[in-house]
Amino acid sequence: MKPGLPFLAGAVAVTVAGLAWADGAWSPPPTTSAPSPIYGVRIPAGYRDWVLVGPAQEAAPLDELRAVVGNRQALDAYRAGKLPFPDGAVLVKLAWKHTPSPDFAPASIPGAATTVQVMVKDSKRYASTGGWGFGRFIDGKPVDQAQHQTCFACHAARVKDRDYVFTRYAP
Repeated sequence: MKPGLPFLAGAVAVTVAGLAWADGAWSPPPTTSAPSPIYGVRIPAGYRDWVLVGPAQEAAPLDELRAVVGNRQALDAYRAGKLPFPDGAVLVKLAWKHTPSPDFAPASIPGAATTVQVMVKDSKRYASTGGWGFGRFIDGKPVDQAQHQTCFACHAARVKDRDYVFTRYAP
């Protein structure tokens, strides 16, 4: 989204770094999915155009290739080495089955997509989960409540000291 100052029916609306300002309040970017259970997180529109934070290779049993992208607030925090992440930061993890490249034997490439996972920072709305809301989606649809109940516990047990975020910024 590009910054702008469109005037709509006497109200001022401004879009900056993926958040919209209208009628005196910030709102999240448009979304493209149904909300996740528990958190109400959705897949953000345009996330495939965001900047790469870092890739990962998940070992067996998942055997997945993963890439995490972030919006401007997340990238600014990573680049500044600033924790906690600011409200409005959004991270999206894309995951694919691990497949050998048909063109170059030593390489692996993404195969079938498995999940899209989303973390949204809103310290007031998600105060009980370290300020983060979670969403896990398969084929664009949120997975069940039972799977979402595991999100925060896993992050809290392993990366509480990094504001509950696993992914490190790739050099």
